[in-house]
Amino acid sequence: MLIGALEAGGTKMVCAIGKEDGTILEQISIPTTTPEETIPKLIGYFQDKEIEALGIGAFGPVDVNTESGTFGYILDSPKLAWRHKDLVGGLKKALGIPVGLDTDVNGSCLGEVTYGCAKGLDSVIYITIGTGVGVGVWVNGGLLHGMLHPEGGHIFLPRHLEDPDGGICPYHRNCLEGFASGPAIEARWGKKAVELVDMPEVWELESYYIAQALVDYILVLSPQKIILGGGVMHQEQLFPMIRAKVLEMLNGYINTEELGDMDNYIVPASLKDNQGIMGCIKLGLNALDASR
Repeated sequence: MLIGALEAGGTKMVCAIGKEDGTILEQISIPTTTPEETIPKLIGYFQDKEIEALGIGAFGPVDVNTESGTFGYILDSPKLAWRHKDLVGGLKKALGIPVGLDTDVNGSCLGEVTYGCAKGLDSVIYITIGTGVGVGVWVNGGLLHGMLHPEGGHIFLPRHLEDPDGGICPYHRNCLEGFASGPAIEARWGKKAVELVDMPEVWELESYYIAQALVDYILVLSPQKIILGGGVMHQEQLFPMIRAKVLEMLNGYINTEELGDMDNYIVPASLKDNQGIMGCIKLGLNALDASR
């Protein structure tokens, strides 16, 4: 069985063909321009691949409510050309197959739960820290949606005393994305994260903000595992700093088996940066199952 996977990002659309076990057989990247230019190219890639379903993990905000009249539409995105445009409808009509949809970061979370380091767990958080910050939540054995979907990159955090001018989010002066995303690091220090590896003060500040957020997620959602992905988290020196700060901030209030093994509790993504595509394969499989 072949399943199509589409990781729909604000910069590029990664299209892939995969199998039920998560194996990726091929993939290409298509630049994200306008819907009028991009969607026909997506259709052109998938239409002769003999896929039985398509799974999409999309940049947001996006309408993931299958009962909504605007299911599959991009909502009030900062990518103005895509605002209120139907991402799913054209693909579904042209391909004539079931289409599953979720946010890109929920897709990555699903990939890790289905094929990766979170397999078998019923409460998991996946956080991507890169151009933006997104949070995918798997809780009680399913992806969390609610009235829309989690936007955990925009939780409010206390500002570090040595960061009086930090915070670049245009919506919230004191949110995680504004403090800790790749562009936030570059704005604060004048260089990209990969150029700042040998500056411990950079990672001290970064780990402070990420650890604060993780403590909030731990106290509200009680995850069995936290997975950190995205370009910023390729700076592996962050992990021990974050783990130590999380324990310090929790201050002994919670004592669980998971918190006693922090190296296996707060972990990097495990699927070689393919967790998003693999999650899309599972979204496609879920859509196929629901159509039967």
